[in-house]
Amino acid sequence: MVTETKPAAEHEAHGPSMLHHHFDDLVQQRECNSQAMWSFLATEAMMFGGLFFAYSLYRFLYPGAFHVGSHHLNITLGTANTFVLLFSSLTMALAVHAAAVENKKRLVVCLGLTWLLGASFIGIKAKEWTDDYNEGIVPALNWHYYDPGNAEAQQELVEYTEKHHQVVTPNQVMMYFVIYFSMAGLHAIHMVVGLILVGAMMWLGAQGKFMKGNDQPVEIAGLYWHFIDIIWVFLFPLLYLIPGFHPGHHGGP
Repeated sequence: MVTETKPAAEHEAHGPSMLHHHFDDLVQQRECNSQAMWSFLATEAMMFGGLFFAYSLYRFLYPGAFHVGSHHLNITLGTANTFVLLFSSLTMALAVHAAAVENKKRLVVCLGLTWLLGASFIGIKAKEWTDDYNEGIVPALNWHYYDPGNAEAQQELVEYTEKHHQVVTPNQVMMYFVIYFSMAGLHAIHMVVGLILVGAMMWLGAQGKFMKGNDQPVEIAGLYWHFIDIIWVFLFPLLYLIPGFHPGHHGGP
């Protein structure tokens, strides 16, 4: 008589319960999962690479517009977000280690801290973008700061032209903000996905799903989170710091 427990018995004979049926052993499974994640991150890097190329091209063509536009960004909030993500990378690394040593309590705590830091990043970014919207420097949604009737904006362009002998137009400044919101926006979308992923890891970790050698899902989630952080490490100086410095201008940003 065939019982319903036979498939389970056959699977148990094939290997540990966490071993998928199409792998010979856990080593092969871990290597395959790692290669798949690194391949995915490579495609993500290529996607951001297109935006980095666009940034480099327009930064070369219109350095003055990037100089003027970057002065509207809140460098204080940008710096705060940089430190928030750096600390979140630390807590995520601690979470990966906790999963490896099968410390469930520390795993959940570190994942929770990572989630809170990630949510703080999104909250700070939301505050910054709300201010940008109210100022009227969000292309396609609310772009009125550089209207001809705004004397402050016109004076800003005139002063730059007189000081650096380079004409800067509102359309050129708009291109800077298009690139800024495209790059920072794509990064923010990845952050939201990361929050969902970390939240799921925290919920599953609290149930003990990553104990007894099944820690690789946390490791893979950590790779994704570190990738997001690395992208921001490049975005912050490119968008907030470098554009504010003009070649030959020694007076600071």
